Amino acid sequence: MAKRYVRATGKNTQGDITKLCNAGDTWSPRSKADAISDIDAGTHEYWVNWANAPETKIRVVQGPTGKYLRTDRDTTSRNNLDDLPDC
Repeated sequence: MAKRYVRATGKNTQGDITKLCNAGDTWSPRSKADAISDIDAGTHEYWVNWANAPETKIRVVQGPTGKYLRTDRDTTSRNNLDDLPDC
């Protein structure tokens, strides 16, 4: 299983994560659907290496409208992937 670091995210007009990015890596950008498949299949792990906090694994969550990507790097309930710059 390869570990991939995410430095930016693509978002739609509602703010939902649509892709994961790390400029210069051959896998980037990776669509949300492909990243979910990678994680579910155990092919790749996606991680965020925060400036002032430990690295955090991106996980797949089942929501009311389907699967989505998220990470929790602190005690808030919000999705910290939203904090990454756009790609």
